[in-house]
Amino acid sequence: MGVLAAAAAASSSASDDVGAGVIAFLIVAAMGVALFFLLRSMNKQFRKIDEHPLEPGADDGTEADGEQAKAPAQTPE
Repeated sequence: MGVLAAAAAASSSASDDVGAGVIAFLIVAAMGVALFFLLRSMNKQFRKIDEHPLEPGADDGTEADGEQAKAPAQTPE
């Protein structure tokens, strides 16, 4: 009776190891596919940023009418 129980335990543990490996592979593969699509979307967003230059007056040293902002007058010391 003990021999049958040991044989049954050995055969069931072998199938559990294979199942866990397949599930782990599927999880890692799904994460890889998700990473691929996220990186593709990020690159698309970066291309949109590069295509549009800054508008006048948007913290680039120009005023809204396109003229350069004047620096405050400095007095000689």
